[in-house]
Order: sequence, then structure tokens, then C-alpha cells
Amino acid sequence: MKTHWMIGLLLSMILVLAGSPATATAADKSPEAVQIDRDADAALKTLYETTPEAEIFRKEAKGILVFPSIVKGGFIVGAYYGKGALRKNGETAGYYDTMAASYGLQAGVQTFGYVLFFMNDEALAYLNKSEGWEIGMGPSIVVMDKGMAKSATTTTGRSDVYAFIFHQQGLMAGLGLQGSKISRINP
Repeated sequence: MKTHWMIGLLLSMILVLAGSPATATAADKSPEAVQIDRDADAALKTLYETTPEAEIFRKEAKGILVFPSIVKGGFIVGAYYGKGALRKNGETAGYYDTMAASYGLQAGVQTFGYVLFFMNDEALAYLNKSEGWEIGMGPSIVVMDKGMAKSATTTTGRSDVYAFIFHQQGLMAGLGLQGSKISRINP
């Protein structure tokens, strides 16, 4: 019974956050946009401190999409949601959300962050023109773990997009980016 209550609360939070109205222009950022930027800065700092090999991708990337905190929860039926910022040349070029739903053997609640390094203009253009990019469709993506990152060089970085998952907290059976949808937002 308690688990059903937690799932209901999590799904309600996702629906409320997904329905947030747009309130800002580029010149006058909303408090929400300022907070997303602040969280994205902290997330990138954490990533570069814990996985220095990510610097290789930062230097070569055409764009970096940072999701500082994703909340994931579920019991048989699961979902996750989070907001992030796209960085080009160190500046915010747009805001995005990511969400996913899943069904299967799963249980728990977890938070994590992830960063997507777009390595070419075509992959970045696909993000902007797709009106809701679904990971697993479109550009090829490689999810980097600590072992893969240690052996990465600029010559091995030949996929369209590289993902780094970091700062995992909580307990959740299974973690993947497949099937998550990324859409542009205007906080």
C-alpha cells in the first residue's frame, strides 16, 4: 500500500512539473531557468571532478545537454522526469526536459544526473528539429561507464552522442536511458 502511495506521488509530481507554463524570455530569465543553469553548472563540475576523462568530450562537443537531477521511481510501473540545459560554447542555448515510463520488474526510488555530449552538428540539429527526441531513435548514443571513459581518446570518440550518468542516489533495480524522451521547454 505504501509503495502505491509513493508511485502516485511521484507520477503526480511528474505531471505537475511537465505542465509548468513558459514564463521567460532569453533576456529576462525566470527563477526556474536561473535554477536550472545553477544546477547544470554544479552537475558539470561534479562530472568533471569524478570523471576527468569527460573533459575529452567537453573539448570536442558541439553541444552539451545537462540534466542535473532526474527523479526515477516505480514498482512494476515506473517513470522518471527532470529538467536540464543545453550548453554551446559554455552558454545556455536552451532548456529541455526528459521523461520516460516503463513497465516490468522494477522497484525503488532513485535520483541521478546525466550529461549528453553531442559530438557533431548533425546530432545537435536532430535534437533541435525532432520536437521530442527519443533516445534510441536518431543519432547513435554510447553510454559511458568509468572503465570505458578511462580508455577514451579523441580518436575513439566517433559516435554521435556520448552519455555520462553520475551522482546516483537511492535504490532502484535497473537504470537505462533507452526510451526516454527529450523535449525543449521554456521555463
